[in-house]
Amino acid sequence: MDLGLAGRTALVTGASRGIGLAVVEALIAEGVRVVGAARRPSAELIAAGAHPVAVDLRDPDGPAALVEAAVTHLGGLDVVVNNAGGGDLTLDGFADLDDATWTQTFDLNLFAAIRTTRAALPSLLERQGVVLNVSSIGAWKPEGPPLAYNVAKAALKAFGRGLATELGPAGVRVLTVTPGPTRTAMWGLMAELTGLPEQAILAGLPEQMGIVTGRVTEPEEVAALITFLASPRAGNITGSDHLVDGGAIRSA
Repeated sequence: MDLGLAGRTALVTGASRGIGLAVVEALIAEGVRVVGAARRPSAELIAAGAHPVAVDLRDPDGPAALVEAAVTHLGGLDVVVNNAGGGDLTLDGFADLDDATWTQTFDLNLFAAIRTTRAALPSLLERQGVVLNVSSIGAWKPEGPPLAYNVAKAALKAFGRGLATELGPAGVRVLTVTPGPTRTAMWGLMAELTGLPEQAILAGLPEQMGIVTGRVTEPEEVAALITFLASPRAGNITGSDHLVDGGAIRSA
């Protein structure tokens, strides 16, 4: 299927690895010119053919500087994929989460997307573009650690739905893509936090989280959905949250 994306432009944040890198590769395969943003752009990102921009999106000025660089390089933006997230995750209970933890978590998982989208809005309005926010099933089931991360992702989902309503009449679509457990580097961090082997954690996730397909999601599967939703083929889809979770969430 020709998705009609050839010649379009995109900005992908959190693009050095995992889901972000898979999105970059999928978009480029469809003929999209891509700027990939990361704190430390990886060799894989550059090899994929993206134009790398080094930026810390936790810095309040970082998103505007990133968008300015992307627009300058690409001439405008048709697609923004707000994928940057995670950060210094902690499994501490609520009583041990201080203001600094909440602030840092929200800066990366919510405000980075808000600031990037705001900076890109003039170009998106001009081109009737698409914003795709990458959330987490923690937004659907926020109970338990990492609590600050889950709450930030729930806010990101609400942001996307509200913005879609506001911008829809102007021709800008806003969507949320919500992966379940996905084979990314985050599980290495979880292994460090828990002291358990990474492969043991991944092997136990399907039963622990009620994943009916019996396996975790691959980054390329999330990227395929994002690429479709970014395309004209999905031109009347907006405001919705799309789960890629192996059936773990059954009340959507």
